[in-house]
Amino acid sequence: MSLEITINTEIKTAMLAKNEAALRGLRAIKSAILLAKTADGKQGDLTEDDEIKILQKLAKQRRDSLEVFVTQHREDLALKEREELELIEKYLPKQMDENELREALQAIINQVGASTAADMGKVMGVASKQLAGKADGKAISAMVKTLLS
Repeated sequence: MSLEITINTEIKTAMLAKNEAALRGLRAIKSAILLAKTADGKQGDLTEDDEIKILQKLAKQRRDSLEVFVTQHREDLALKEREELELIEKYLPKQMDENELREALQAIINQVGASTAADMGKVMGVASKQLAGKADGKAISAMVKTLLS
């Protein structure tokens, strides 16, 4: 079942349950999907990779906003962002933990023959493609720096 169909079903359930937090997050996902489907050059249907990219973008936006709200001591707004982030992450693939990420990146480093920090670009290119949706780009970058230094 496509993400769009799942989201539409979940919106109906959230409306019946009068769950405002879930409804807010689900509507944000639906809006992003509709925007992506009607963007210039798109033919309508989205691939699973497109859907994951949309969800990752939404999650990143929520994390960034959450960070700002926490530093500004706006707990009311931070709470809303946390709720939406939890909901969005429910639809994302399981994220790699630190050990899994380290093992995957070590294998990629060995595969491309990287040995110094100057080889970081080679590693990041392969890692970004192989680990798309499974790990955050910042986490990948930080781990690659650690492993190559």
